[in-house]
Amino acid sequence: MSERVVVLSTERLDLRRFTPDDLDRLVALDSDPEVTFFITGGVPEFEPDFLRSYLGYYERYPGYGFWAVEERATGEFIGWFHLRPEPDTPEDEPELGYRLVKSAWGKGYATEGSRALIDRAFRELGARRVHATTMTVNVGSRRVMEKAGLRFVRTFFMDWPWPIPGDDQGDVEYAITREEWLADQGDASS
Repeated sequence: MSERVVVLSTERLDLRRFTPDDLDRLVALDSDPEVTFFITGGVPEFEPDFLRSYLGYYERYPGYGFWAVEERATGEFIGWFHLRPEPDTPEDEPELGYRLVKSAWGKGYATEGSRALIDRAFRELGARRVHATTMTVNVGSRRVMEKAGLRFVRTFFMDWPWPIPGDDQGDVEYAITREEWLADQGDASS
């Protein structure tokens, strides 16, 4: 069994580095058509190369990457988060993402983990902007982004390899800048 390295803890979650031992957990997560509905239309997408890519982020981008998320109380794997620079974009403008097992939906875990990663991006990693995207019709994910402090930026249209109901309405981008985050921190301490 590989070493468990926790990189961030919240009240209810531990975010830890992925290990090669996580392959079966990731395959199971992506095998649930409800979990992947707004990504692939419900088609399982996980391939072993994805895990190798996740593991590679730790060396390429210190502080950024993909992390397994576990409930602190039970140690149960409930999904993943990522905070990562995207290809051809500035490293100080990382993308936030998350994918959780269905049993973890509606418990505030996505918001809790997202807030912690946004705080880390601005406090520790020198980010100047954090952004996230989802399908326009993915109301649950949009709500997480809003609760995490991101603001609606734009609607855009992309070609996707899978037809997904609602893809004709496009995708949305949400973001928060360092200045907005700092202003929110001032509001929180008032």
